[in-house]
Amino acid sequence: MSRRNLLFITTYVGLGGGETSLLTLVEQLDPARFVPHLLIPHDGQLAERWRAHGWPVHMRPFRGASVYFIPALYAQFPIRRHIERLIREQGIHAVHSDYHSLPFTLPAAHAVGVPLVWTCWGWWFHPKAWQRGFFAQPDHTFAASWAIKEGFLGDPPFLPPDQVEVLPPGVDTERFRPGRDGANVRADAGVRADTPLVALIARFQDVKGHDTFQDMARIVAAAIPEARFIVAGENVHGAAADTAYKQRILQTARADAALRDRLIYLGFRADAECVIAAADVVVCSSDFESYGMVNLEAMASGKPVVSTRRGGPSETVADGETGYLVDPRDAAALARQVIALLRDPALRARMGLAGRARVEARFSAQAMADRFTAVIDSKTRLHP
Repeated sequence: MSRRNLLFITTYVGLGGGETSLLTLVEQLDPARFVPHLLIPHDGQLAERWRAHGWPVHMRPFRGASVYFIPALYAQFPIRRHIERLIREQGIHAVHSDYHSLPFTLPAAHAVGVPLVWTCWGWWFHPKAWQRGFFAQPDHTFAASWAIKEGFLGDPPFLPPDQVEVLPPGVDTERFRPGRDGANVRADAGVRADTPLVALIARFQDVKGHDTFQDMARIVAAAIPEARFIVAGENVHGAAADTAYKQRILQTARADAALRDRLIYLGFRADAECVIAAADVVVCSSDFESYGMVNLEAMASGKPVVSTRRGGPSETVADGETGYLVDPRDAAALARQVIALLRDPALRARMGLAGRARVEARFSAQAMADRFTAVIDSKTRLHP
């Protein structure tokens, strides 16, 4: 059987959680069966990682749709005709889209006669009245979590709920596993091997709660003065608002005597598995998370997590078993649980083992890829 060409289209070019999840999915697809193509507006970290695998990358400037898009209008955009040509020229068998590319990708794929599947990553993408018929047209719709599915469908749901399948993004359990060496990360941060260390991995965006993490760090440092804190992440999408937010966060840390020598910002790290390995506790301080991939990566690595609960984390973290869940913006609650974990190595070990087992049972990358493959197989049989 000849290999099938799959086209993945996204407006994002950095490596945030959604793009990392996309890479993980594609890395688990059977290379004997599929050739994954990528279409993006311009070059970036995602394309670099894609090319490193030897997979084709196509670039064409285009701007993603807002939540107010008008389907009939967006179907006339020039990028729609480019996608049609690309599908024909590359012999594409099926197309996967993100939300912001869907308004021109769906009509292009269907005009050529290939199936279109897409993944919803945002619970705030609740369709407007004039968009509801459009969202009934994809050949298959995935949502990355139950929270996303419920937010997308609304109450009452505008589509039958069984038309949206929850496909939790999976973790590469070989890359993220217990026993990884985090010594290089500690060395880069100037942190000794025996120093209690708390980590945050998040891009600079105000919903990620870096300020809440800072407030938590002050409380923890007052109780455990030897504790240190690292933050890995960057303004991956280049938004001006995110840049301003980053500068405010960094200035606050530099101006605070309690944080200045304890809180280290590492910038973007491609070795997230090593950042997690270096930490004793991993924190997610976001106001909300559609999914919260870092929590699962930490659990797969055998590390306990302390996370805000709103959104995906309430589905992935077993509160009191693989870590702790607290309310958003509650720095004191985050600190209480972090302090308890830093003071109890046996508790950390027990939660780490439970987290690894939970990921292996429910959230592996291979399980995600197997389900995705089954959908693609079923849809391409219907579109010979």
